Amino acid sequence: MKKKYSEMNQTERKEVYKELTKEYKDYQYKALNLNMSRGKPSPEQLDLSMGMMDVLGSTADLTCEDGADCRNYGVLDGIPEAKELLGDIMEVNPNNIIIYGNSSLNVMFDFISRSMTHGVMGSTPWCRLPKVKFICVVPGYDRHFAITEYFGIEMVNVPMLPTGPDMDLVEKLVSSDDSIKGIWCVPKYSNPTGNSYSDETVRRFARLKPAAADFRIYWDNAYTVHHLYDHHQDHLIEILAECKRAGNPDLVYKFASTSKISFPGSGIAACAASLNNLEDIRNQLKFQTIGHDKVNQLRHVRFFGDIHGVVEHMRLHADIMRPKFEAVETIFEEELSGLEIGSWTKPNGGYFISFDALPGCAKAIVAKAKKAGVVLTSAGASYPYGKDPMDSNIRIAPSYPSLPEIKTAAKLFALCVKLVSLEQLMDEKTPAEEAAKPVSDEKKTAK
Repeated sequence: MKKKYSEMNQTERKEVYKELTKEYKDYQYKALNLNMSRGKPSPEQLDLSMGMMDVLGSTADLTCEDGADCRNYGVLDGIPEAKELLGDIMEVNPNNIIIYGNSSLNVMFDFISRSMTHGVMGSTPWCRLPKVKFICVVPGYDRHFAITEYFGIEMVNVPMLPTGPDMDLVEKLVSSDDSIKGIWCVPKYSNPTGNSYSDETVRRFARLKPAAADFRIYWDNAYTVHHLYDHHQDHLIEILAECKRAGNPDLVYKFASTSKISFPGSGIAACAASLNNLEDIRNQLKFQTIGHDKVNQLRHVRFFGDIHGVVEHMRLHADIMRPKFEAVETIFEEELSGLEIGSWTKPNGGYFISFDALPGCAKAIVAKAKKAGVVLTSAGASYPYGKDPMDSNIRIAPSYPSLPEIKTAAKLFALCVKLVSLEQLMDEKTPAEEAAKPVSDEKKTAK
């Protein structure tokens, strides 16, 4: 059984540190160049969608089912068959969907921008208000936080729990402060923890009583079909239906895309919302575009066919992703379990594993890993303004490197966790050493 680093005396720590330093130098000699900084699909995953390049040749019929010519202008909110496909992916009625371009992140940016300049459903534009705030679930998605930071919106942290955001705090904040206009959510296989919201959490979201009439839940269901297992999958209550059931139909914007299903940067994005919200959105959208890329929408429909085609396609993704996640989890278990110097999540899907080091160690771990050839997401990135108050959270992205590379990177990462943890602990005294310290003359006099 491994001895906890906290229970070692300084002599034992120094001896272990000496051995680990030797191992670390061996890694440096290998001149590694591995990148786990973002959740990018691997080349093998991208190969799965190459058939999409063949479904629309120069002789193909590019007329969609309602008779519209996909080569031409028109169809502001998406062709019907694309709405049906994304509706099935998002578990909503196609009538509640607008199809956009290639990126849901771009759509979310656009929604915030429109709210700033023109308000939400007739409310005061945010730019005219003395203060605008957004709730940020932490650790969370850095690009969400970057959008609100760009617009000068004040971000309020709420901790992520195994069941989702701390809803006691969310309810208190939202109901008492009308300057809070929204909350960022990744409800399924969350970035970076991989946790999914419980049924109770979703129901409490749907029953929020915001002080601000223009408050919206930004429900970014980016990993809705991104399971790692056939039989161990997380399931989520559908938020639009739950909001309608709770008498709050206009409370949520729901986003998704095919970016990690087909080709990132060449997929299709969608927003689902109430009919009232969609009318407000279309009123702005008609000034922005005559219609998004209908040829690409048709290409996706012809390639996948329907939701069953998507499900089978994502099983192939899972076959590539699952061994990488399991390799990281196994190595962490072998190398770090019992030392009490870190903890990590074991998600059933998504793209990330969240690692929590000892407080004050994350930045040093990331820096040490980079020095040996493994690039990770910057420590603090999963918090607004890049400031993790505990300096402990690190996002692990196993998707892009090959399986052998992932195993090497995970072992090196675990080694860096050990070294940095020991460095911190060697600056501290053990309870036994503290008790053995000679009593100062001043303390003797006090006695």
